[in-house]
Amino acid sequence: MRSLYRTPRPPHRPRPAPDAATPQGAADRSLIRDSSLVWLAGGIVGVSFGAVAVAGGLPLWVPVVMSVVVYAGSAQFSAVGVLLAGGGPLAAAATGLLLNTRTAAFSLAVAEIIGTGRAARFLGAHLVTDETVAFALAQSDPRRRRRAFWISGLGLFAAWNTGVLIGALAGSALGDTARWGLDAAFPAVLVALVLPVLRTDPTVRRCALPGAALALALTPAVPAGVPVLIALAGLLLHRRHGNGEAAA
Repeated sequence: MRSLYRTPRPPHRPRPAPDAATPQGAADRSLIRDSSLVWLAGGIVGVSFGAVAVAGGLPLWVPVVMSVVVYAGSAQFSAVGVLLAGGGPLAAAATGLLLNTRTAAFSLAVAEIIGTGRAARFLGAHLVTDETVAFALAQSDPRRRRRAFWISGLGLFAAWNTGVLIGALAGSALGDTARWGLDAAFPAVLVALVLPVLRTDPTVRRCALPGAALALALTPAVPAGVPVLIALAGLLLHRRHGNGEAAA
């Protein structure tokens, strides 16, 4: 039986405000730790790009300026390949633009993550890459996604350009960069980033696997970089599946 007399409640004391800096700082350190592998891979591939460009006969400033202004790894490799093969600047630019059209879909995926300010959208659009988008979308909540995008994006931009400068200065001293396997660093990191999403999201898995299979099947027949564009066909399956769930 409940007592007729209730124990008086202690006076209300406001709790001290939590130290927001410590949790956020810990979260940022976690993001830095997780994205450091991407930065390392970006720097290594950047060294390869700078060395290939200068060893092929281009002036040192070409890969350096291109990396700051264009900032698109596969597009830069393809454009430099066209130039070293004797193609003109227009052909090189067209090749780079074709390969970089995939970032349009990536930009739509992170449009809300980047921010609403004009400066944020302008700078954020420049930082959109395969790796940055994959790392940001792999986070669990919107706030962490935004911080992941900016932390990984700015860090990768710095690592890439630093690597390009080092490679350009090294020039032909590295010899044949292909024998070091430097070009495999970025794909390996990207696979590591997307595997958790593929394991946990069956919808993404059903769309990604057919796109990857189509890209692999056409890789021997199309120029480098184009298979990535072809793999975007998997997005059609994602849209169809999403419409089917909404109808249900």
